[in-house]
Amino acid sequence: MKKILLVFLATTCLLSCKKSSEENTPELSINYKKIELENGLDVVFHVDKSDPVVAVELMVHVGSAREVEGRTGFAHLFEHLLFLESENLGKGGLDKMSARIGGSGANGSTSRDRTNYLQTVPKDGLEKMIWAEADKLGYFINTVTDPVLAKEKQVVKNEKRQSIDNRPYGHNQYVIGKNLYPKDHPYNWQVIGSLEDLQNATLQDVKDFYKKWYVPNNATLVLSGDIDIAQATEWVHKYFDEIPKGKEEIPALTKRPGIVKETKFLYYEDNFARVPQLTMVWPTVEQYNPDSYALDVLSQYLTDGKSAPLNQVLVDDLKLTSRTGMYSRNSELAGEIQISIRAFNNVKLDDVKAGVEKGLAQFETEGISEKDLNRIKAGQETNFYAGLSSVLGKGTNLASYNTYLGNPGFVTEDIKRTLSVTTADVMRVYNAYIKNKNYIATSFVPKSNAELALTNSELADVVEEKIVTGAEENFDAKIAATYEKTPSTFDRSVEPNYGETPSLAVPKVYESSLENGLKIFGIENDEVPLVQFNITIDGGQLLESMDKLGVANLTADLLNKGTKNKSVKELEEAIQELGASIYVYSDVENITLSGTTLAKNYDKTLALAQEILLEPRFDENEFDLLKKATIANLRQQEASPNSVARNAYNELIYGKDNIRSKNILGTTTSVETISLEDLKNYYNKYISPSVAKMLVVGDISKEKVIASLETLNTNWKAKEVTIPTYITPETPTKPTVYFYDIPNAKQSVIQFGTPALAATDKDFYAASVMNYILGGGGFASRLTQELREGKGYTYGIGSRFSGTKAKGAFTISSSVRTNVTLESALLVKQILEEYPTTFSDKDLETTKSFLIKSNARAFETSRAKLNMLSNISNYGWSADYVKDQENTVNNMTKEQITALANKYVNPNKMIWLVVGDAETQLERMKELGYGEPILLNKRAEKIKN
Repeated sequence: MKKILLVFLATTCLLSCKKSSEENTPELSINYKKIELENGLDVVFHVDKSDPVVAVELMVHVGSAREVEGRTGFAHLFEHLLFLESENLGKGGLDKMSARIGGSGANGSTSRDRTNYLQTVPKDGLEKMIWAEADKLGYFINTVTDPVLAKEKQVVKNEKRQSIDNRPYGHNQYVIGKNLYPKDHPYNWQVIGSLEDLQNATLQDVKDFYKKWYVPNNATLVLSGDIDIAQATEWVHKYFDEIPKGKEEIPALTKRPGIVKETKFLYYEDNFARVPQLTMVWPTVEQYNPDSYALDVLSQYLTDGKSAPLNQVLVDDLKLTSRTGMYSRNSELAGEIQISIRAFNNVKLDDVKAGVEKGLAQFETEGISEKDLNRIKAGQETNFYAGLSSVLGKGTNLASYNTYLGNPGFVTEDIKRTLSVTTADVMRVYNAYIKNKNYIATSFVPKSNAELALTNSELADVVEEKIVTGAEENFDAKIAATYEKTPSTFDRSVEPNYGETPSLAVPKVYESSLENGLKIFGIENDEVPLVQFNITIDGGQLLESMDKLGVANLTADLLNKGTKNKSVKELEEAIQELGASIYVYSDVENITLSGTTLAKNYDKTLALAQEILLEPRFDENEFDLLKKATIANLRQQEASPNSVARNAYNELIYGKDNIRSKNILGTTTSVETISLEDLKNYYNKYISPSVAKMLVVGDISKEKVIASLETLNTNWKAKEVTIPTYITPETPTKPTVYFYDIPNAKQSVIQFGTPALAATDKDFYAASVMNYILGGGGFASRLTQELREGKGYTYGIGSRFSGTKAKGAFTISSSVRTNVTLESALLVKQILEEYPTTFSDKDLETTKSFLIKSNARAFETSRAKLNMLSNISNYGWSADYVKDQENTVNNMTKEQITALANKYVNPNKMIWLVVGDAETQLERMKELGYGEPILLNKRAEKIKN
């Protein structure tokens, strides 16, 4: 994956609803136009003029399943390579263009079966994007050289270290794949491949892979959004027609399920695990197989919510864990269904397995009721419409349906199959794929705790990378490639002109308030029949005492666990039957109740939200379970390098006496001392409309919203709440290096920064503008260009200002290869030192172009609109504050950038935190030139169990 971002997209397309003549239910049908070029490229157009943006997606039908043993990881490697350079955009051309045109940032992902490249841009950049996508498919491979390949291998290795090697339970899916699928099965290896295969890949290997798979007849292009189909078609023909069809025929791969000849138990002692985890996996069916729909329902029913059989046994009865999880993973060739349970500390996984078997036996006896089936299906409608707010989501699903089925409009049948699942179907697939069937079970346990694994488990074969300083090959990725350009009938080096500039449409905001003090902010939006709302209560962690850290978090969590007149099970079912979601959570400054519902069910959903807020159950058993779950979570954080870095950095920035420095979960000691009475006291003192606001976005009028709150106005009594003010320390007067030891870490997590600005400070937005080229602009930023693209030290790096109503920090964060920890820090230091004097006219032009043009897509989704309301309500900004920000951008000068950089991002006034392997890296950090590093924990301390 190119960026550190995982986007899960629901099955969505812009639909029209027609009444079926046979039944009084809407039939969902897709609006699209599909053409096929002579070279075999499928192109799908989808018109959605609700926002002046277009999503462009190129999906190539090649994933890890099209690789061969010994050459794994190529599909994912190509996902990276195709962003770097092409013949006509030049080196870094796509990322530079994305920044100029205000795009969301070129992104991509690789699965077992396909690779996709996607981005949302203002509509005036559509021709530019079509030009760029054509360069990927026809004018790219000549630009790949040995130095380019060597550098990108390092980036991919860093991605593997970050997402797998340096993470608790990271190797679990690798172990499952190796044992669920035969050695010659294309799902036997992981998408990211093996480090050995990547290292051995030659330039010729890479070119052969591209020429076989990256051809028009193996790809789908989707243009979704505010487009003119006739004009878009003309551009597609212009840029894609002359790209030749692939020379080889590409046959479909045969569907082939996994094979488990006998049940097999495997275990692994995980360096980063603090509690044991059991995973049980059965082979099932490929995606779109009729049985896959019932398997989805089965997995949700068995583990989702209070009434789920596995939760009843393992959580409530046996108290071995705080939650269970199960999901059905269906890919193009095969599928699998997994149960995964992370147990409490020192729990033997034999006991967990026995609990699973007991829960499954309960299901065999009781089955699934029509009521339970219907509440699961009710969520389908809401999830379906929720995805309609994004043209990117629509585009991805059009591309997927076409790639796998040749039918972009398969959504009609897809949803029909989902909604036609019966209770008999659910029991039938359970009997067919799980009951008395062989399976793979993995036990991932903490180091030196093999006794917690399932009895008779074999040691799993996991290859741990050894990282040695200076072991990586040297390369210079800045060397320009020399090659003969691919012929074309016109000059492709000329970037197309912009289309008509879209106007900035700021959503109309309404404001109101109730007599009890509750403030209301809303935006009417009827694109989809959904309503999303947040009731946010100021205070959060700020209202805790230092000896009761974690009270706000536990209070919010417990509000989800039933009401005065409804048990947890009854409350969950009432919400699910509406196809709604309601969730209460806490953060440093707030407790928030968040709801999503179909517009037609808004009143009933709000009534349940009000019941949660005003009539808490405060169940003793649920409280005890939440405490155990929180302590287990805290224990897991102890060995997670990212969690350790976040917690240590906050304490360094804010100081030990500032509650903002504390983990929102509390500490294991504080949580153990918290009583149910503490939660009741917090609730009674601080949950008040006098410090609350309600944000509403969706298909509902202002008048209806206000009328719906009459009961809340009457029953929610105001009380005086005084929120403590904690002063953020001033910027340090000198730099200091801190080190937290995590033995054998494959990466070092770095957090460099300083106390800076509140969101309400006059310099805050200007400083964020200054930061765009430094580290806030993704692939347009110097930090990314130097540390990732130039050196291959990291998978991703960025910087940001994080102020709220209180002064926050300026932070540079990344995970870098362990053996270049010092080199990474030195390079960051150099970039910071040079930034004020090297910020150029071109940098300023890029910054202004991106920040102005990206406003066209600033308010596309409901989430974006809610964020807008949050800014207005939190900071007292005007409803059109984005126009004030545009003025700041337009009036920005290089001199202002220099002054802001000198003031807020001075490397000699920063905290430099490294979380990694002290044995190999601590002494080296002296060479940064900022004195002796301060060790924050005991060096090479044994892992506690």
